[in-house]
Amino acid sequence: MQGNVPDGVSAGGGEPELVPPLPVHHFDHESLARYLRPRLPGFDEPFEVMQFQGGQSNPTFHLHTTEGDYVLRKKPPGTLLPRAHDVEREHRVISALAASEVPVPKTRLLCTDDSVIGTPFFVMDHVRGRMYPDRVMLEGTPDERRAIYEELARVLGLLHRVDWRGCGLDGFGKPGGYMQRQLALWTRQWDAVRAEDNPDMDRLAEWLARHLPAEEEDSRIAHGDYRLGNVLIHPDEPRIVAVLDWELSTIGHPLADLGYACITYHFAPGISGRSGLLGEDFSKSGIPDQETFVADYARYAGIEPPDGLTPFVVFSMFRLAAITAGVWRRGLDGNAADARAASSEFRDRYREMAGTAWALANSGSANPTVR
Repeated sequence: MQGNVPDGVSAGGGEPELVPPLPVHHFDHESLARYLRPRLPGFDEPFEVMQFQGGQSNPTFHLHTTEGDYVLRKKPPGTLLPRAHDVEREHRVISALAASEVPVPKTRLLCTDDSVIGTPFFVMDHVRGRMYPDRVMLEGTPDERRAIYEELARVLGLLHRVDWRGCGLDGFGKPGGYMQRQLALWTRQWDAVRAEDNPDMDRLAEWLARHLPAEEEDSRIAHGDYRLGNVLIHPDEPRIVAVLDWELSTIGHPLADLGYACITYHFAPGISGRSGLLGEDFSKSGIPDQETFVADYARYAGIEPPDGLTPFVVFSMFRLAAITAGVWRRGLDGNAADARAASSEFRDRYREMAGTAWALANSGSANPTVR
């Protein structure tokens, strides 16, 4: 199984789907071979390049050589949003976490020379494991589901215990005012990709400005997209062997990751990729309810279960809606990683997310303004 491929899996858990490189993401394989030959074993002889199907961020490729398998992760072509598709940051944080308890693939090299394959890229080791593309664990026994959800809470807690300065990430992000900066960033991102007006998105930006903290006392490494679909599970055990897709990572508020991990509790079951747990019978499925998941996280993070999580959940929905709207916009512009991006599926998806977020913001469960 391979690293850094969000949603790049066929239905159910298991091996990702590999396809010949899409025409829009084609690059010069011989130029890549010339660059890698003196730097990595296995490129003295012909090698196979396949692309992971699906995913909406950085095009990701499987490199099969006689000496072993690698993963190449690159920026997509075309005009990109500011700070989007930042493979340099991905490479830095994965490399920094290599000595921590957080499981990550081993990085091999970073290339920022556009002349090699057209965009910056990095190469990491292939990691075997299972990937589940949905946001909800739909397979396995109740015991397996419970164990994997506890793993998700455990690894997130371990991430937030990492001494980010001690592991070489000083300067990776600004430790103060993270949530308000994030809100400003994703409001700008929404404005940059909007292909239509959406009142829910505009109202959410105003509501979040009043309910998110202006400053934070404790900053941690924030993954930015921590979910079931961005981890690899051991082939035979309910254990996470790699956390993937770090392009949105920074130094920030840990509850941003936790709120994002909890958004499924507020969505009704739906199509693959956005299924939710609203109405779930947790006593039968093995999946923990939100209170239990948050308590598990807090235990592994070494903190008390946090209060006032709702604004962070609402923010995560707003941000995800902006990302999804960006996928739709890239599809309309013709440079998305997935051929489905220009369809109504992604337009409807971002609209649904925005509507659900606005309903949650007005549900009365949000805490008063945090200052």
